[in-house]
Amino acid sequence: MKTRPALSPSGDNETTRQTVELLAAASAAAAEDGIWLDVIRKMDEVYNDLLQYEVSLEEKNAALEDSQQFISSVLTSMSDLLIVCNRAGLIESVNLALASLLGVDEQLLHGRPIFDLFADDDSRQNAGRLLVEQIGQSVADGEFLLKAANGGAIPVSLNCTPRYSGVGKLLGLVITGRPVGELKRAYQALRKAHEDLKTTKHQLIHSEKMASLGRLVAGVAHELNNPISFVYGNAIALKRYAERFGRYMSAIHGGATREECSALREELRIDRMLKDLPSLIDGTLEGAERTRDIVDALKRFSATDRDERQECDLHEIIERAVNWVQKGIANQFLVEIRFDGTLRTLGSSGQLQQVVMNLVQNAADATEGVPERSLEISGRALDGEAVIEFHDNGPGIPTANLGKLFEPFFSTKPVGRGTGLGLAISYGIVERHGGTLTVENHPSGGGLFRLSLPLATG
Repeated sequence: MKTRPALSPSGDNETTRQTVELLAAASAAAAEDGIWLDVIRKMDEVYNDLLQYEVSLEEKNAALEDSQQFISSVLTSMSDLLIVCNRAGLIESVNLALASLLGVDEQLLHGRPIFDLFADDDSRQNAGRLLVEQIGQSVADGEFLLKAANGGAIPVSLNCTPRYSGVGKLLGLVITGRPVGELKRAYQALRKAHEDLKTTKHQLIHSEKMASLGRLVAGVAHELNNPISFVYGNAIALKRYAERFGRYMSAIHGGATREECSALREELRIDRMLKDLPSLIDGTLEGAERTRDIVDALKRFSATDRDERQECDLHEIIERAVNWVQKGIANQFLVEIRFDGTLRTLGSSGQLQQVVMNLVQNAADATEGVPERSLEISGRALDGEAVIEFHDNGPGIPTANLGKLFEPFFSTKPVGRGTGLGLAISYGIVERHGGTLTVENHPSGGGLFRLSLPLATG
């Protein structure tokens, strides 16, 4: 049996030392490789972050350029004047409209005090008081004089608004405005448009009045025919009586005897004529007065609106309007009027009559084709208002049309039978009288218009 030679202690130590050194060198090399890998990995991450940041920065720069271009184009196209200054009153930016108005290059205005823009001491003092002493507060429609390049003064109206940073710090002022002459022209154009609109409105109202009046000519002619015929018949009778009285008086003054005068008096029926004279005269006066009243009512109805505010009886207005409309309707149209007491309001009787006539005429048109056409008009006092309801027995109003009835030029009638303005104008008249006009379908059928007007007090 063979045996391994034994190692001496000194040999063992040397071998261990060498082994340790080799292991340490290997660990150091491995550690150095790991560090470099970490460094390379970190560099890759930083490089990727830099690339993403650069892409994001380029996107933001592009968006910023677009925003700046947009703001620049808006400022350039603005017709109003624009001045931006800092808290010290130095101009930071102006738009092309201001530079063109003053006749200077807008670049030359940057950095200059805003007070250099004003033409006189008063404007500079006012600007100092409004734009500096009251900085942080808004100023509306302040009138100033700006200095043009040729030395002239340009009156402008300026508005001042504080300018803040994102954290609420006051940065300066934003001033906008426009030449006063341009404002005056705009106001004049607006005033003229308003006057034209009022004129057109009055013309439409008057046109609708004339249209309503034209529809009632036949009925009014019939209404006038009765008293005129009565007056005409009485006048013929009075003329015949005058001839007989003339014969009798001639006989008396011609020397006729008492017996001859008595016989002639009996023949001419003088005593009977004397009894008839008072009734003939009274009837003639009544017919003339009736004719005068009808003509006056026609004149009031057709007269241009004068916004009269007089106390008037609604029952009397409704009766007159119903009478006129019924005279102009060929087929029978029964109207029943029921009032709980006297209802009086303040306003124009002619305008209110036009409203009632439009509502009655509308009911008459809505009931065409119904066997027994009728309209119920009821009036009562409720909470300080006169409430008058117009309920017809027609087929009712389609739901789709309920919200359109008071719109101008809306009409369900055939072409040539309506202007589409009657209800719209009536709605406006009622509003001007402080009342309301509504429409709905009655639960028992037919349409229901409700007119409410303030009651006259005192």
